[in-house]
Amino acid sequence: MHSVVRERIDRLNDIMNTRRGQVRFRLGIAAAVIVFYSASLGLATTVAWAAVYAVLQFVEARIFTPAGTRRIIERPAGYAAALGLIALNLIVFGSLSMIWPFASGPWGVANGAFLLAGAMLNSVLTTQASVAAFRASIIPLVLYTAGLPVVSIYIKADPGIVIGLAIGGALLVFSVVKLWHEAHRIRIAEQVARADAERRRNEAEAAVEAKSAFVAMVSHELRTPISAILAGAAELERISGGVGRSHARLISDAGAMMRTLLNDLLDLAKLDAGRMSVECVSFDFRALMADQMRFWRAEAMKKNVALRLTGARSAPGWVCGDPTRLRQVLNNLLSNALKFTDEGSVTVSLDACHTDAGSETLVIAVTDTGSGMTPEQLERLFQPFEQADLSVARTHGGTGLGLVISRELVRMMGGEIAVESVRGEGSTFIATLVALPAEGPHAEAAESPIECPRAMKILIVDDHDINRRAISLMLEPLSAEVALATCGAEALEQLAVAAFDVVLMDVNMPDMNGREAVERLRASGGLNSSTPVIAVTGATEPSDIHACLAAGMNDWVSKPIDAGQLYNALARQLGETEDSEVVAAA
Repeated sequence: MHSVVRERIDRLNDIMNTRRGQVRFRLGIAAAVIVFYSASLGLATTVAWAAVYAVLQFVEARIFTPAGTRRIIERPAGYAAALGLIALNLIVFGSLSMIWPFASGPWGVANGAFLLAGAMLNSVLTTQASVAAFRASIIPLVLYTAGLPVVSIYIKADPGIVIGLAIGGALLVFSVVKLWHEAHRIRIAEQVARADAERRRNEAEAAVEAKSAFVAMVSHELRTPISAILAGAAELERISGGVGRSHARLISDAGAMMRTLLNDLLDLAKLDAGRMSVECVSFDFRALMADQMRFWRAEAMKKNVALRLTGARSAPGWVCGDPTRLRQVLNNLLSNALKFTDEGSVTVSLDACHTDAGSETLVIAVTDTGSGMTPEQLERLFQPFEQADLSVARTHGGTGLGLVISRELVRMMGGEIAVESVRGEGSTFIATLVALPAEGPHAEAAESPIECPRAMKILIVDDHDINRRAISLMLEPLSAEVALATCGAEALEQLAVAAFDVVLMDVNMPDMNGREAVERLRASGGLNSSTPVIAVTGATEPSDIHACLAAGMNDWVSKPIDAGQLYNALARQLGETEDSEVVAAA
């Protein structure tokens, strides 16, 4: 169907739907005419008029039903019938303007004029979408308006009234037509603007989607060499001494910095695409804060800066929130504080209060005695890729994304980040977030760690050779027997003929991804159908991890792979299956 014809049908369909919703209103007008004007028009006349008008409404409602209107007006005869019914309604409705003058004289002429003016305005309101519908409704009313002066002459009205009716009628018709055209123009302009806005929104969404896909692709490819760099540096540091160990540590630090920058870019892309999420799990808030202080203590000692924690005793213990995102925020705040503090101290102050809703408002303030910032620098502080000063990137590195990401994460946790700073006197970053109180786990007897059995067999499944080599290098201190598979199908073949203690399964692989391979493994009922599987993945959002666990995987480690994280995951799974724990050689 031609687009112009389809558009006309769509517009008339909308008008007929609108008219169907006005049936009760039109029947109410008919009833009002009987009640209020039967004395002047005569009961028989008003009842007859109302009956004809009501029959028209019934016929229109029966023909143009909600389910059948469009099907009818798609045919030329149905289209013409719809316009004819609109015109017939106005012919019958406007006929009162011709009856009234004969029944009531000049007073009836005035009533007829008001009736026609109201009908014209209603036509303007209800037919803006269709030129044909407006013409069908306005032509009968224009003819009646032109007929009023003629009827006035016939009933011997005052010549002044006749002239006034002629001039007033002409002005009314002109104004109504002008009003409809203006309303129609505005409607078309709104439709064009809406279509343009929708097009721009789709383009923006497509651009964000393309950027996210690009970042995800680059991330997947970069994580592989970064994992290899970290694994190789860790092994060199373990076996080297003196200068060699220092060089290995330098490589390791550079790899860790690359991983941090990559994670920042990924987080920013997720925030832009609206895909970042926070979870709510129980965790020990005090223990998390203590761990963070221990983590940054060495950095503070290297710079001879005091690192203090205050208010820990009054802080809540176990709460429900997202400990991973909270650590990320704390790491950014403490990293910045230590980065810009050459002497003095960095103090982390904790405070908390209960809300009426039963939640906890946690307030974490990080105060440093560093260089501080000017008001102009504060204005740029939370803008992506902006640094407080041009020399910051040269001196300290970084992308300027940490604070931007931290603020958005805190907002997702129901809070906000504020900053107070004076140039030369230091800065204070205050993170306020909401957490629900939670109960801690019941104390359990700790198991005695023992050496990993020498005969342990591990299957590494990854489509990248560098990843397979990097993981194999990390597993060397465990003296495990390692087998390799390059895809899910090859892994299933090996798992069908040989028993393994644990499987390290890459999630993102071509042809058959890791989740599908594990689903097939669990459904096979074969030799390794219950063998622990640890997901190796760069996608670590709660929804991604849930998908891995739902597929039958038992645990996960993130890319780029950290040896300690890998050993801990192995310890958890082997502890569950063999009542033993992995102990990596230093």
